Amino acid sequence: MPLCNDLCKIIEAKHHDPFSVLGRLSDNNLTKVRLYLPYADSVRFAEKGPEIPRLAKTDFFEYTAQAGELPEHYQISWIDKEGRQHTDYDPYDFPEQLPEFDRHLFGEGKHWHIYQKLGAHRYKVDGIDGVLFTVWAPSAERVSVVGDFNRWDGRCHLMRVLGNSGVWELFIPGLDAGCLYKFEILNRQSQEILIKTDPYAQQYEHRPKTASIVVKEGAYQWQDAKWMTYRKTRDWLHEPMSIYEVHLGSWQRDDAGNFLNYRELAKQLIQYVKDMGFTHIELLPITEHPFDASWGYQSTGYFAPTSRHGSPDDFRYFIDLFHQNNIGIILDWVPAHFPKDFFALARFDGSALYEHEDPRKGEHRDWGTLIFNFGRNEVKNFLLASAIFWLEEFHLDGLRVDAVASMLYLDYSRDENDWIPNMYGGNENLEAIAFLRELNTVTHEQHPGTVVMAEESTAWPQVTRPTWTGGLGFSIKWNMGWMHDILDYISRDPIHRRYHHDQLTFGLLYAFTENFVLPFSHDEVIHGKGSLLNRMPGDEWRKFANLRLLYTLMFTYPGKKLLFMGCEFGQGTEWNFNQPLDWYVLQYPQHQGLQTLVKDLNHLYKNYPALHQYDFNHSGFDWIDCHDVEQSIISYRRKGTNDDLIIILNFTPIVRENYHIGVPSEGVYFEIFNSDSAYYEGSNIGNREILSEPEPWMGHQQSIHLTLPPLGGIILTRQTKAISSSAH
Repeated sequence: MPLCNDLCKIIEAKHHDPFSVLGRLSDNNLTKVRLYLPYADSVRFAEKGPEIPRLAKTDFFEYTAQAGELPEHYQISWIDKEGRQHTDYDPYDFPEQLPEFDRHLFGEGKHWHIYQKLGAHRYKVDGIDGVLFTVWAPSAERVSVVGDFNRWDGRCHLMRVLGNSGVWELFIPGLDAGCLYKFEILNRQSQEILIKTDPYAQQYEHRPKTASIVVKEGAYQWQDAKWMTYRKTRDWLHEPMSIYEVHLGSWQRDDAGNFLNYRELAKQLIQYVKDMGFTHIELLPITEHPFDASWGYQSTGYFAPTSRHGSPDDFRYFIDLFHQNNIGIILDWVPAHFPKDFFALARFDGSALYEHEDPRKGEHRDWGTLIFNFGRNEVKNFLLASAIFWLEEFHLDGLRVDAVASMLYLDYSRDENDWIPNMYGGNENLEAIAFLRELNTVTHEQHPGTVVMAEESTAWPQVTRPTWTGGLGFSIKWNMGWMHDILDYISRDPIHRRYHHDQLTFGLLYAFTENFVLPFSHDEVIHGKGSLLNRMPGDEWRKFANLRLLYTLMFTYPGKKLLFMGCEFGQGTEWNFNQPLDWYVLQYPQHQGLQTLVKDLNHLYKNYPALHQYDFNHSGFDWIDCHDVEQSIISYRRKGTNDDLIIILNFTPIVRENYHIGVPSEGVYFEIFNSDSAYYEGSNIGNREILSEPEPWMGHQQSIHLTLPPLGGIILTRQTKAISSSAH
């Protein structure tokens, strides 16, 4: 007897609604149970119940029950062809689980916690434990859950589509945390079969394997309540923020060269960061990624910390311990693009689902990656939920949004005819702009006290201004212009610096137009640029002196601070993601001295409000002299509510005797910091007590005469004691 069309579709794994064919079915006044079990030899109801006959020459099994014969949810016991016994509840005996309200919010792009609904979650229905699988695949004709529990066979667990939402669902009883799974998707148009990892998975196998893993949610017991309470009300704009940028895979490894677990890293890294005086760390992306050499910037898991360093709860422990030690954690997060890996988001359901169909809008030529379709509600919701996920589920203190410039401009790094103008004919990506504004609005509303930082390299206005004034709403922006100018200047031979003095001073023309962080990041020590140390001119002594001077400028200049790992002790080689930092160089005094200098600068920055209280306001900065071009010297004041510091920086290797500057007040001035100190392996040239004189100079009624060290910077304060690092 030929099978009906519905049964043929089940066999061919093409049915969009297997619940209409399988499970408990009404048949007049009787109930029919139909099962499809490709690997079963015999089947019966559990607890020695009646046998369920096989339909001849098929893998269907049917039983017709009398009224009241079946329990609310029946179990079946079946023997496979290898003689193994299995006892399961029937997945097709359960009603829809995902509420229509959640589907509606997701379709509107407004479900901030959709990660709690989509994906795979341990779940209970009528007291029966299992896992609820849901996935968005609107261009699919059929979707199946495949995994280590069904021989990765797409015929075994076909999902049902929920209305016109594009969301597919299946509750599989009996499964638990730890099982491996993917989604097998049949495209409606092409009939192509794709096997994809779960976009919302919270854990994946260790690369190069790619299966998603069901996690045990809600098991971790946080101990950072004090930090989290403080964070909600902290005034970070006026507090110190010195960030240590870290790539966890290469900061340190074990003796065999293997990655350290998040828990091991926490203990080692916290001790180091506290000793060095940093207030925060920023992690290069730890969102799951298949390719080590992408450093995490080509992510395939937007809701999963990489398994290279352990489990999600291991990462929670990492964050928790940092918070208990009063150190914040910022995550580098990449919503601008995603890789083309066949097992992940690219053409997820056989269509351009997360990306644009047209490569002029949907592909980054430079990076070989795909661009998210920010105008599609479900895609926007995916990214917004990812941001909320890291802040809420992992207690992260902020996000650094990578490659913002590439999101803002439709013609970013494109040839003239390789982009599509917006509806007004311009090059602004209106959909990405709207997404970024919503990102900042939502995260700040949902998690007050967290920061969202923009890596934005252009002159786009109001990046860190409120959305209600037309801004993008970011908390902070990387000051890429300052960084490029300063590194270009400091890399020049001092004899030529007087011709480029404007690179030292230009940044103050716009320093307070945004909330800036001053970044010497991983981008400055890769792709043949060499290390910061080896970009300094001159012999070894001058290289270290220049780098000490550069850091003195950064820590006394308006703006929060960011320094990439290894730069603090003057690693001589370019950063290599595939090996640990060159810690051995700390056996040499020059490297030890540089590390001590960064430590002292961090503590000065934190202890003197003048250096951090008004980082984003002109009231915290005054030039004393920015015009000493011929001697390549600049001097300025940093001001707090109750303190006032004077900074003088000499960018030549010439000792300047009897250097004259004006000062705002009469009194005795003390040198509290000198980058040329013997403590830092400098030449130990500087000053002790300096008594002001009633000699008008530079617009002030008082002035002082100083000795300026070669390639050195000094910090002065009035009527205070010198700290030990400035002794001579």
